[in-house]
Amino acid sequence: MATEEWQARCAALWDRLDDVDRDDFVQAMKDLAAECDPGDPVALFEVGGAHDSTGYTEAAVGYYERAVAAGLSGVRRRRVSIQMASSLRETGDPERALAILAEERGRGSDEYDGAVAMCEALTLAKLGRDREGLAVALIALAPTLPRYQRSTVNYARALIGEAPR
Repeated sequence: MATEEWQARCAALWDRLDDVDRDDFVQAMKDLAAECDPGDPVALFEVGGAHDSTGYTEAAVGYYERAVAAGLSGVRRRRVSIQMASSLRETGDPERALAILAEERGRGSDEYDGAVAMCEALTLAKLGRDREGLAVALIALAPTLPRYQRSTVNYARALIGEAPR
């Protein structure tokens, strides 16, 4: 099980990502994960992230899938959906990425809503659905604007042929 001490060492390893050879980083994360049970969802998630962050995107997907199957929960569950969808988008399965993001949106709302929208917008663009992607991005941006929130959402909806509200 990933203890608080283990998670602190994991965070310290992530802090060194830019200072370590990518293969050494992945191996260090695997070594750290080996201290946990083989099916520990947090350890699987972290190894997947290590692969993803170092350019081994295809390998990351398998770790992410195993982490979800092992019961990954909390904020990491939200993050794995974003990261896996991004990986799938980049490795040739953007339709599956959209499905994962749609499922994730249905799980609720939190501080990662913007990241979900960002990933969805990029995935739609990858599929040649740029106007839909722009609409998703604008709708996500609207709440952060000091004014023009309603107008921004209406303009975004118009991009995809929806009537203003």
